[in-house]
Amino acid sequence: MDALRTNRPSLESLRHLPVGDIIALPAEHLALLQAEAREAVEAAKRMQDWIEAAIALRYEQRAIAARAAAGKDTGTVRFQDGEVEVTAELPKRVDWDQRRLADLAAQIRAGGEDPGEYLEVSFKVPERAYVAWPERIRQAFEPARTVRTGRQSFRLALKAGGA
Repeated sequence: MDALRTNRPSLESLRHLPVGDIIALPAEHLALLQAEAREAVEAAKRMQDWIEAAIALRYEQRAIAARAAAGKDTGTVRFQDGEVEVTAELPKRVDWDQRRLADLAAQIRAGGEDPGEYLEVSFKVPERAYVAWPERIRQAFEPARTVRTGRQSFRLALKAGGA
């Protein structure tokens, strides 16, 4: 296993190789490089999270004060720290009680108005439910269903005791 680690290109040198050369590498090398790249991404993510947490601790109170001075609880505020302009964003996330909204839509409709003037309605079908339905029900829904694929990915793992 140590020979594999030392006889393969490094992640740094890999960025300068043509893709044809990378494709030609032994599968074991590709597996090790993939694992190393994932570890590097995870380490960078942990470092980014650590830095972001420190920044949040440093500026949280100033952002709260700036929002209060602007008379708002959420949104974007900007302030200076020396030569740095700090932009602090606190997004507003609104959730609506779906049952109450459905009741309100019924009341609006009963009053002779169009609920579409006030509400956006969307329908979703859980895929697990869809595949469990009887064939005749699935056929009725089929024209409303579109299936797209996501991005294909591969995970390579060395077998225990191998190479």
